Amino acid sequence: MKLFSDTITNLEQGLNYSSIKNKTIAQNLSNADTPNYKAKDVQFKNHLNQAQHNIEAKRTHSKHIPFGSEGQNYQITARNDVTYNHNGNSVDLDKEMTELAENQIYYQALVERINGKFNSLKEVLRGGN
Repeated sequence: MKLFSDTITNLEQGLNYSSIKNKTIAQNLSNADTPNYKAKDVQFKNHLNQAQHNIEAKRTHSKHIPFGSEGQNYQITARNDVTYNHNGNSVDLDKEMTELAENQIYYQALVERINGKFNSLKEVLRGGN
């Protein structure tokens, strides 16, 4: 028996992604003046699209359509195709600050949602009082 639903697991994975994204943005910002530093991005959508092609699950009949799931990971890639500064650096401060603000909103929404889930569980454990 599972103690928590898949929703909490998915929210946890979202928080992990947001944390990695925040660290990557902070690293980019701290290296904004480093010559030849290539800004990093956290790739999730590309990885998700690739994983959807490798889905496999238990089939109870040979005519059932095959599908399944794989673990989801995040990939950190460097932005090698752009240069914003004369020293070969690819950090765009405006872009990084925009992504940081977006990520903070995303993280806060996940935290509020997971708090709601835990509050619901507390209500159930208290007997609905």
